[in-house]
Amino acid sequence: MTAHRTQVAIVGSGLAGLTLALRLANKGVDCIVLTKSALASGSSLWAQGGIAAVLDPHDSFESHIQDTLTAGAGLCRASAVRTVVEGAPDAIDWLSDSGVHFDLKDSPPKQLHLAREGGHSHRRVAHVADTTGQAVVSTLDQQLLASRHIRVLENHTAVDLIIYPSMVAGEMPYVGGLYALDVTAEEVVTICADTVVLATGGASKAYLYTSNPDTSTGDGIAMAWRAGCSVSNMEFVQFHPTCLFHPHAGSFLISEAVRGEGGVLLLPDGTPFMAAHDLRAELAPRDIVARAIDYEMKRGGHDCVYLDIQHKGKSHITRHFPAIYERCLEFGIDMACEPVPVVPAAHYTCGGITTGLDGQTDLPGLYALGENAHTGLHGANRLASNSLLECVVFPKRASEKIARDLEEGRPKISDPPVWDESKVTDPDELVVVAHNWDELRHFMWDYVGIVRTSRRLQRAANRLNLLTEEIRDFYSNFRVNQDLLELRNLVLVSELIVRCAARRRESRGLHYTLDYPQADPDLCRDTVIRPDSSD
Repeated sequence: MTAHRTQVAIVGSGLAGLTLALRLANKGVDCIVLTKSALASGSSLWAQGGIAAVLDPHDSFESHIQDTLTAGAGLCRASAVRTVVEGAPDAIDWLSDSGVHFDLKDSPPKQLHLAREGGHSHRRVAHVADTTGQAVVSTLDQQLLASRHIRVLENHTAVDLIIYPSMVAGEMPYVGGLYALDVTAEEVVTICADTVVLATGGASKAYLYTSNPDTSTGDGIAMAWRAGCSVSNMEFVQFHPTCLFHPHAGSFLISEAVRGEGGVLLLPDGTPFMAAHDLRAELAPRDIVARAIDYEMKRGGHDCVYLDIQHKGKSHITRHFPAIYERCLEFGIDMACEPVPVVPAAHYTCGGITTGLDGQTDLPGLYALGENAHTGLHGANRLASNSLLECVVFPKRASEKIARDLEEGRPKISDPPVWDESKVTDPDELVVVAHNWDELRHFMWDYVGIVRTSRRLQRAANRLNLLTEEIRDFYSNFRVNQDLLELRNLVLVSELIVRCAARRRESRGLHYTLDYPQADPDLCRDTVIRPDSSD
């Protein structure tokens, strides 16, 4: 059985994982970065809008903080918000120094062009046209590959964490590595590490319609839960309001910045409707816009609504949204001449593994960063363009804490248990996995989507119980493969979403239930669940 040894194992190669690896490498710390497919993959690569930061003299930290708190509907952790907002200018400087070329204004020269997005009271979003994620990730990837302190294991899917009992009575067990499936070699390998960091992204692939890539299967959250970590606020799943509606478009997103630049949402007959739902109209936070679109589609029996920015003119559109413009053209839609058909789609997991402000989880030796972590920054709804930002700010803090941990030393780790495949066989009915995945995504969309009820949640819970038993039987008797591992994780994370949603008997932020349509001040607190508790 193949084994690797390193100081820090980082699961995930999105912006959070890349930033942490480079920060640690600069401190002389050896790292292994695992990625499920090629290095340049994951949700960070798909991010269009940009990174929010106070860079305009007319803006302020307090304004960015207040916008974040407002979007978060009372559940943001104030210390997390301030930490991220005040760390934002340094994050932009670090990325610029790393070689990311953010868009500049025509005049005055050398000043960043800042976009405005929904929920923001000022222009504060630094961007690289409408492909910010791709520009940032590809730039950092080059540095990663050039570092002598970093090894990259492509096509490796994490299976489970390796837990060691503490040698000291009363102390918690600690994490000393993980098992991972080498997809190319079709074998499970062991990775021993002093510290493991989960940066695997969210779980939007649990839903039928999503803006995210196939890698968003909740792996980190599921692994941490099985290891004994608590999770928080899993009920808050953000649905991006505007995903391109076309049978062959896949998961293509129409950036929030299109509305920020003046895009107007229309019914099929051309009637604007957002002003009837919120005074901020198209610039309202995502939860409000997504719910308004969902309401209008159901009320009118429409397959989609339309986003219209043609009044801005072709030169403005092609300059600010070149990738979106070209992608729409591929499907016969000219943004400069006609509105774009759009629908909401699952986009971001606001809850996740419970962590502190340095990424530390409940278990010694285990950290979580990025979308799979819950720091308290997003509360009940993430403010646009705060996600890439946290993927730069928190890894800097985590790198400092991890480096201190390594200097203090850890107990000597014995050889981990060997992965045992002696009693399993090759799976003979892989079609079952595909069918189970389809079933999961359909009922999660129908029952645990933008609008919920207690009865819908119970129906989802019943189906999840059956799926869990089927997957447990499959996992116990057959050799693992990537599809089975991802389905196993998605079903578990879906269960956590449903359990948290059932506990929140009010409507707040992204969680809207017809049974409790108003917010309840007495329930203005995080939903935290632990593996050793029952509902």
